[in-house]
Amino acid sequence: MQLNEQGLTNRQEWLDKGYSLPEFDREAVKAKTKEAPRWIHFGAGNIFRAFQANVLQGLLNKGIWDSGLVVAEGFDYEIVEKMNIPHDGYTVLVTLKVDGTVEKTVVGSVVESLTVNPQNTADFDRLKEIFRADSLQMVSFTITEKGYSLVNGAGELLPAVKADMEKGPKQADSYIGKVAALLYERYLDGQKPVAMVSMDNCSHNGDKLYAAIDKLARVWAENGVAEAGFVDYVNDKSKVSFPWTMIDKITPRPNAKVEEILRADGLEELEPVITSKNTYIAPFVNAEECQYLVIEDSFPNGRPNLEEGGIIFTERETVDKVEKMKVCTCLNPLHTSLAVYGCLLGYELISEEMKNPVLKKMVETIGYKEGLPVVVNPGILDPEKFIGEVINTRLPNPFMPDTPQRIATDTSQKLAIRFGETIKAYAASDKLNVADLKLIPLVLAGWVRYLMAIDDKGNAFTLSPDPLLTTVCPHVEGIKLGETEGVEEKIRPILENQAIFGVDLYALGIAPLVVSYFKELIAGPGAVAATLEKYVNA
Repeated sequence: MQLNEQGLTNRQEWLDKGYSLPEFDREAVKAKTKEAPRWIHFGAGNIFRAFQANVLQGLLNKGIWDSGLVVAEGFDYEIVEKMNIPHDGYTVLVTLKVDGTVEKTVVGSVVESLTVNPQNTADFDRLKEIFRADSLQMVSFTITEKGYSLVNGAGELLPAVKADMEKGPKQADSYIGKVAALLYERYLDGQKPVAMVSMDNCSHNGDKLYAAIDKLARVWAENGVAEAGFVDYVNDKSKVSFPWTMIDKITPRPNAKVEEILRADGLEELEPVITSKNTYIAPFVNAEECQYLVIEDSFPNGRPNLEEGGIIFTERETVDKVEKMKVCTCLNPLHTSLAVYGCLLGYELISEEMKNPVLKKMVETIGYKEGLPVVVNPGILDPEKFIGEVINTRLPNPFMPDTPQRIATDTSQKLAIRFGETIKAYAASDKLNVADLKLIPLVLAGWVRYLMAIDDKGNAFTLSPDPLLTTVCPHVEGIKLGETEGVEEKIRPILENQAIFGVDLYALGIAPLVVSYFKELIAGPGAVAATLEKYVNA
């Protein structure tokens, strides 16, 4: 069994092995896409292949759509060259359910794969053609938050961006510069309307995309390398929109156990490819069954009817409420809590942590008791049900190979949103009391304990990557298990850092509790588990 056009001609063989296959005329869809493309997506990674591409396949199968997806990869061309093209755009989606069942779907909605490479003139000319098409309604993105940045960590213009600003759209070479150059093509061809839709998992993502495109347009106009009218076009919401979205689906890197399942079916050429840019990609994607995509309803060239595939369209304010519900209360804080304590307790899977009744009760309390009272119900999703799905279906899923070590990456950048917003909401409320927060401070203390890089058995472990490790770790150097004298003075600079927590924990009276917890967490080997047991079950 080979994953390509030829290999799929024997449909019955695939069906007998339990695979769901595309049920539409792919050649007709290819022709329609070539003639009148409606949707192009930038970023050929796992979440796109598991989510957006599969949603469109469902619509094609039902006859609701008649054109397919064009995917464009602007960072790592090898994804297209070594994965998409050899497999004719097909992907095997393996949906891993909490009850242990596995769904296998051959996704074939991606009918054209292109590199955003100006040196590949055939691909780039086709991209220009797509951007000039009257039919184009949506340009979407999953290129990570960094993909929209024009500067490095020091706030300096990236060299490729700086060169783009000087040379203009005809010679653009940075990722966002090439996107802006393609949008300029659409401007030049009659200022045609389009929605530029970031679907990356970051707050107010549409604003990040807009800010980058607008900056380039203005500099190009100032430098005389693009028409001044391009700035007006980018800022005319009746022509170009930058909707906010909230996306939620866990798609870990391809898992060896999933590969074994597919190999046992007789599927060939499953070996993952590690590109020269260290992208890890395979012909299959493993993903959880739960997924959400909420999009601000702002589409100047007509809204694609994706609601038939479960996509929710709503106003910007509601997208914001949903995003805050997820990031500040109902999912991300629970993930971070498990990540911190999972590393300290030696767990290697989030799902294994959920078998520990103390850890499960910890996230239940943080979600339902401490977080839920400050959530603004967005109306389109029920926060309590969302938490229930996270705790009872998503986190315990044994087939989701997600690790606390991965989730612990960049924790210093996450605490202000995932916990600081709740703390601030308590402080601002006339009905809630910051002193009633018990387990959120325990997680904050756990993170400071985590920075020691010593697990609960007293063994050293490697901290996950985090840009502030060199700033915060020196404050815990020299702290030893069983020694609490002078500890508060050492960790006080961490707890006062509003950039980390979003608040000064001392100013709000939370710091003494965090310090008290921390002293108990360092009492000796086994103290982490004992402290959790003591306060979670209090």
